[in-house]
Amino acid sequence: MSALDPAIHAPARLQLCAILSAVDEAQFATLRDELGVSDSVLSKHLAALSELGYVRLRKELLGKHRATWVSLTPVGRRAFNGHVAALRALIDVADAAPAREAPAAE
Repeated sequence: MSALDPAIHAPARLQLCAILSAVDEAQFATLRDELGVSDSVLSKHLAALSELGYVRLRKELLGKHRATWVSLTPVGRRAFNGHVAALRALIDVADAAPAREAPAAE
């Protein structure tokens, strides 16, 4: 069974990687809005993923404004796919387990 990746497991990072897995790249502001987090929270998550080589940040000047584009690297894509495989394996175990009733409250 594949292992869960602690760098991806946090809910915001898992959502971030899921969004990035579906696109070539996404703008920082779009990711912030989709995740419903502040700029500083998103920056912190991106920095952690960037240190591991999971994401790539690209800066671009759009008119008078600077935009940051984010993409999963091949390493990040493999890590995300491995994490998803580990989650699916856990779900398969849970699905295969016999249903048990919760103990009655006293």
